[in-house]
Amino acid sequence: MSDAGSGAAGLQPSPAAGVGASRPVRAVAAVDLGATSGRVMIGRVGEGVLELEQVARFANGPVECADGWHWDVEALWTHVRAGLAEALRREPAIESVGIDSWAVDYGLLRDGELMAEPFHYRDERTARGVDAVHAIVPFEELYRRNGLQFLPFNTVYQYAADAQLAAAEASLLIPDLFAERLTGRRVAERTNASTTGLLDVHTGEWDTELAATLGISASVLPPLVDPGETVGRATDLGGLPVVAVGSHDTASAVVAVPMSSANAAYISCGTWGLVGLELEAPIVTDAARAANFTNEGGVDGRIRFLHNVTGLWLLSETVRAWSEADGAPVDLGRLLAAAGSVSVPARLFDADDPSLAAPGDMPTRIAALLGRDAPGRSERPMFARIIVESIAQAFATTLRAAAALADREIDVVHLVGGGALNTLLCQATADRSGVPVLAGPVEATALGNVLVQARALGAFDADASLTDLRARVAAAFPPRRYEPRF
Repeated sequence: MSDAGSGAAGLQPSPAAGVGASRPVRAVAAVDLGATSGRVMIGRVGEGVLELEQVARFANGPVECADGWHWDVEALWTHVRAGLAEALRREPAIESVGIDSWAVDYGLLRDGELMAEPFHYRDERTARGVDAVHAIVPFEELYRRNGLQFLPFNTVYQYAADAQLAAAEASLLIPDLFAERLTGRRVAERTNASTTGLLDVHTGEWDTELAATLGISASVLPPLVDPGETVGRATDLGGLPVVAVGSHDTASAVVAVPMSSANAAYISCGTWGLVGLELEAPIVTDAARAANFTNEGGVDGRIRFLHNVTGLWLLSETVRAWSEADGAPVDLGRLLAAAGSVSVPARLFDADDPSLAAPGDMPTRIAALLGRDAPGRSERPMFARIIVESIAQAFATTLRAAAALADREIDVVHLVGGGALNTLLCQATADRSGVPVLAGPVEATALGNVLVQARALGAFDADASLTDLRARVAAAFPPRRYEPRF
């Protein structure tokens, strides 16, 4: 899930970039909703131009209610509408809107209204959904059908724990929920639908047989659309087209990974670290299932073969806890600079330990895994270094597993998203993986969103491939290289 900062740059396109000399600059609006923040961007694409302009940024996060953790969708909707209005004020030539967000969470609709604020994927209710699903369909069979790694918050488990599902007319994933509010049309974009657990990994269509077996009515599953298709027109925005993009934020981020090798791997690093490979076909072997690798849909029919690693959530929650304890914000930049001067720790912790999944007192929970007391103020740089190195070790372990499962020798790792700004993490990932890391772009998700819209509008030649789009990104946002030091 992408929680990066903004960026903008000019671009001198190569002949392979697929942009005709006579084409004008095209402007689009990208709504990018991450698990800790959201933003609205203006993207401009044309001959010699690939740039982003941030027009709105707003906080996002879980809200604790009487029945558990939820998302404040109404607040997000207010921010999205205001951001789009500002984007159009600044750039009246905007031709379309695309929306991406985190995966798996959804809103239930009845009589045209949201039945309740969507649950947050970190809400503990999903545990009973796991038990209910696996009592009917063993995980081994689920994996053969949907290709998804086991994550207790996958949509299929949330459905099994949702008492309101049977009364709903439709279930819309978060980007599709906002697209419906803009256009009135209910659809499911395919890359995000692939994270629900109800999409057939081999056909890319809804597995209605599996849904029926689990007691889920197929009527709540909307028609599927692909990235690049027009969902409808936003009546409140003068009839502006809403174009489906890779609406799972990682799918959009991978579009903008400037793959420099056929054997490149990627890490889309924000709240989560999505570590994997881009493949032509899924891998649903017993070994892939045992390693808990997922096969999610990508743009242009690609497969994102990856594993979710807990990412900068560990650091952000730790900093949040310290800031609350101090009664003043902790300066993250200064903390990381101090952490870089600390010796590489001998002892790390498992970044994916289930005890770290929920919001709360992260320093105390991490300390418990390390078998020590929570750190005092003077120990914070050392503790931050432990967190960063533990995340990097989890990345390195996952990269080796991906290479073995796909029978591929990884020769470079592209790290995109907010994590690309964390020089300590990038270097630690190179050191621990033994492979060079190319960091950037930071705003990969928004760039991927913009590029898919621009291609749909005709800003590129009709046969422009992902390779063409990525060449544009590499030229506009040259990555920073980190070599392994040992």
